[in-house]
Amino acid sequence: MTKSLLRPAEKTALHPRSKHRGRYDFKRLIECSPALAAFVAPNAFGDPSIDFADPAAVRALNRALLAQMYGITAWEIPDSYLCPPIPGRADALHYLADLLADGNGGVTPRGKAIRVLDIGVGANCIYPLIGQREYGWHFVGSDIDPRALDCAQAIVNANPGLGEAIELRLQTSPSAIFKGVLRQDELFDLSLCNPPFHASLADARAGSERKWQNLGKPAPGDATPVLNFGGQGSELHCAGGEEGFISRMVAESREFSAHCLWFTTLVSKSATLAAVYRALKQAGVEESRTLEMAQGQKKSRIVAWTYFNKSQQQAWRGGRRR
Repeated sequence: MTKSLLRPAEKTALHPRSKHRGRYDFKRLIECSPALAAFVAPNAFGDPSIDFADPAAVRALNRALLAQMYGITAWEIPDSYLCPPIPGRADALHYLADLLADGNGGVTPRGKAIRVLDIGVGANCIYPLIGQREYGWHFVGSDIDPRALDCAQAIVNANPGLGEAIELRLQTSPSAIFKGVLRQDELFDLSLCNPPFHASLADARAGSERKWQNLGKPAPGDATPVLNFGGQGSELHCAGGEEGFISRMVAESREFSAHCLWFTTLVSKSATLAAVYRALKQAGVEESRTLEMAQGQKKSRIVAWTYFNKSQQQAWRGGRRR
């Protein structure tokens, strides 16, 4: 049986506040970033599109989306670094904004008084860029890769208005997550993380091959995992994979329980949830939530936890208002 082709429709599964629910307006995107034009061609329906298996095309699309939707006019990352899908990253931020609004009378908190810690900010700096433009939040981004931080800092420096809103810090201990980054006198309303997905280089390579197959393209023949969205080793894999990283994050968060209202992390694999819930129980968190997200056929979720009870949460919000 031949599978019928359906023209992509509005992305109604995305968050209601998402700017990416409609189809890409390539005419407008090219006006905002003319370099994208070299990668646009008619697809099977005769509509303008790009080859999503081409990393250079995906980077060009990201530059155009950031320019059109968020006023980020300078965004460059090295070829080998993670080039994240913009709609999905924006969606996560909208759900996190809802988490903060839930205890704020339903009002989404905006402005620089809201401080967010991004664990593993990466060379792309994507969460701080979108979060600052959408909500005006102040971000601190950490990473274990000095080169990634240099790239992120260059993006911040190249875009007016971001220097005062985004601060970047090097995590010097690969085994630590919050230690050495979160200072003892600091308070954060939120921490977020998109943890390494794979447990090893071999797993990352296998994932790369599956992704190329899904895109209908032959996988490159070299030994390096090559994804259309890129990725360095520390961005793609770590000891224990997603499950191990998040479990360590939960355990370490207990030490900083008084310094962050909501700790959160993206959880890509549903199979990881059982281990995360066990870690949360062992850490003795006061409350946890699982925020379900859907982006096309891909389903993901954010797990959030806090060590504050309801009255303490209310006191935090009152004390953090500016």
